[in-house]
Amino acid sequence: MPIKLREENGGNVLEAQISGKLIHDDYERFSPVVDELVKKHDKIRVMFEMLDFHGWETAALWDDVKFDAKHFSDIDRLAMVGDRKWEEGMSKFCSVFTKANVRYFDRSQLGEARYWLEAA
Repeated sequence: MPIKLREENGGNVLEAQISGKLIHDDYERFSPVVDELVKKHDKIRVMFEMLDFHGWETAALWDDVKFDAKHFSDIDRLAMVGDRKWEEGMSKFCSVFTKANVRYFDRSQLGEARYWLEAA
């Protein structure tokens, strides 16, 4: 399965570990979890940990656009963790689609990313 979800910090932080290529069904699983956490906490923090990530299939790319529009103001901080130059570039590109404070972390900085997400 290309996406694994884990709630941290009482549900205020959602960690999503992503591998392979995201598909429509991944958003069917991911979006309701985000909806519920936003309903509970108003704003949440999210980590996308990319492991051997290959992007999106076409339907999932459209799901991502809809997700970004719906949750434009709901995510306070977004940590993107990866190990490829294009993933770092993607973190800069996606920052225009959200009000979240977006930061990229190299995989060796996973602990720092978690600390940043949980900091007041």
